[in-house]
Amino acid sequence: MPPLAIRAYTATSALGRGLHAHADAIAHSRGGLSPNDFSVAPLACWVGRVAGIEDEPLPAALADWDCRNNRLAWIALQQDGFADAVRAARERYGASRVAVLLGTSTASIGATEDGYRRLDHGQMPADLHRPVLHTPHSLAGFVAAAFDLEGPCLTVATACSSSAKVFANAERMIRLGLIDAAVVGGTDTLCDSVLFGFNALELVSPEPCRPFDARRNGISIGEAAGFAILERPVDGDDAPLLIGYGEASDAHHMSTPHPEGLGAELALSDALARAGLQPRDVDYINLHGTASQKNDEVEAALVARTFPASTRASSTKGFTGHTLGAAGILEAVISLLAIRDGTVPGNLGADVPDPLCGPQMAWHGESADIRIALSNSFGFGGNNACLAFARAGAVA
Repeated sequence: MPPLAIRAYTATSALGRGLHAHADAIAHSRGGLSPNDFSVAPLACWVGRVAGIEDEPLPAALADWDCRNNRLAWIALQQDGFADAVRAARERYGASRVAVLLGTSTASIGATEDGYRRLDHGQMPADLHRPVLHTPHSLAGFVAAAFDLEGPCLTVATACSSSAKVFANAERMIRLGLIDAAVVGGTDTLCDSVLFGFNALELVSPEPCRPFDARRNGISIGEAAGFAILERPVDGDDAPLLIGYGEASDAHHMSTPHPEGLGAELALSDALARAGLQPRDVDYINLHGTASQKNDEVEAALVARTFPASTRASSTKGFTGHTLGAAGILEAVISLLAIRDGTVPGNLGADVPDPLCGPQMAWHGESADIRIALSNSFGFGGNNACLAFARAGAVA
């Protein structure tokens, strides 16, 4: 696969706003989880909440799109020079040649929940009578409208792999000549449907999550927004690269992965093949690592049997919580920071390693020369994606 340049990238999560906040938290092993103070009814758990969203409405010109999800997206779009990079791409290629390809699992469902709580004679209350908001496409529609982009506009909703799979969509569209650049990424925010839904599945931990810990007892849900711009590289480019991706679906169970990790292994193998890599070439893997029993069990075994001890691996959900449809882009950004800074994130929260874990696991932060990094995103229904990134000049 011809590599694609990642022209700009950014993220906002419970760790803070922008690349510096995330790099600093990773470097100092400082997590962002806190006791749940979000749900309308008590729920004893920890969440990765982004502070201040409630106090930052969208600009007046975008008021029809205003909701928690789009507010968080807007916050992320305004940092690290990202909005200027989008405008530059539109100027360079034309509005119809820049795609908006975004992943989400809940979109603006929090606003819909609020509307149903406040029904006015069976109708949405006047302040939420905005049809564009109550749709899974709200996020992508909002971003396209905010930047006057007229290219393909696509929402991917494949649970936790959503904002990883958009990278694959972008590569295919660019390779086929349909577009010249793509804004990829995703946003998911906290809402009661997610908190109580996962709790009903007995997957939510009452404590901060502990990925790959032998005593782990569930996930911590977080919220995040992240974005990247993909385009063809140019001579002398120093931008990091997307060099491969893999996608697979094991279709084993709605909420449990295949017991041997069949779909995850297929996605991983596909990513390595597209990138022209062998397992020994990989310096760091950002694991999906949710702290649920089955996910960590399957992923730990997959890494242990596939990669040499020199490959480092960790989950960063102990820092941010599981940001659902935004997990793919958030952990892609963290992987890009690992390449940029030469920092392997520690596996925050784990004190007693699961015996299935191999020597690849980085239980504490490390310094390393990271040329190649993978990012795993494994969703409900066995919908799996793996992304391969490289430092500029690391691949021929």
